[in-house]
Amino acid sequence: MNMTVWRETPKVKSDERMNVLGLVVFSICFGAVISRMGKAGKPLADFFDSLHMAIMRLTMIVIWYSPIGILFLVATKLIEVDDLGQMFTQLAYYMLTVLVGLFIHGFIVLPIIFFIVTRTNPYLFTYRMMKALLTAWGTASSSATLPVTMECITVENRVDRRVAKFVAPIGATVNMDGTALYEAVAVIFIAQSRNITLSVGEVIITALTATAAAIGAAGIPSAGLVTMSIVLTAVGLPVEDVTLIISIDWFLDRFRTAINVLGDSFGAGIVGKLSKADLELFDSQHPDGTPFSDDNELEPVVSADDEIVTVKDNSDRPPKYGELNPVFMSSEKL
Repeated sequence: MNMTVWRETPKVKSDERMNVLGLVVFSICFGAVISRMGKAGKPLADFFDSLHMAIMRLTMIVIWYSPIGILFLVATKLIEVDDLGQMFTQLAYYMLTVLVGLFIHGFIVLPIIFFIVTRTNPYLFTYRMMKALLTAWGTASSSATLPVTMECITVENRVDRRVAKFVAPIGATVNMDGTALYEAVAVIFIAQSRNITLSVGEVIITALTATAAAIGAAGIPSAGLVTMSIVLTAVGLPVEDVTLIISIDWFLDRFRTAINVLGDSFGAGIVGKLSKADLELFDSQHPDGTPFSDDNELEPVVSADDEIVTVKDNSDRPPKYGELNPVFMSSEKL
């Protein structure tokens, strides 16, 4: 018996949503090209710097009036909710999910990566960063914590200061791993609160967009709420639903900022370990690659306290970081 199987022909439909992920990727590539253009790209770079400053000043004005606006936004959302007890239960589960995710990332994933690369105790490294982590938790700002972060990296964990000066400022601006994790969980929570099930593709888009958007987040309190609108738009969720989590964002912001700072610190430790040999080689030779001379010894000099002082003239070598004088003296008792 012949049976005819009818299959539905796949239909191609247009998506009218904004391609936010494409815009973020394009912006990153566009900025990289401008930075490599040198003088030719300087006018365009200056334009975007000026635009950035103007937007930041406008944002500061909005921030001054934000408490009043947030009060009415939260009040409106509470009126729309039918069951407040259920909403508070969902928020509690959301908070727990974010905190567990941040704990796994900060105290399991990052330490494993740090240990694999450096072969040192990551939890001892974390303990020595405790001052910076507490400052980050209190200020909820990676930028405000930056001086304390650099102090803990260089003084407590003995990472080369040149590495800390390079890695820590970049990390405070770009490395927002805690914020990216928070935004991804927040978008999934908002979708579930609207009884919307995200597909696997939309979850992947959420993760990628949250990671890319977190790079552009400023190191100031609650900056993730601004970039979260980009992630919500990427998966077609209404931006106004961010008001669901505004009431608890101030609390979670402190934990994700601490994880951001911890990630910056681990990054500095890893870079310091990988570049240790290169830094030692750089300290031992001239810029042209020839080694410094340590063989030019002067005549022994007898000091007043009966010590023979041998002076090595290393005047052709610039002092290393932290040295006050490139002349080294060794002594032995008569």
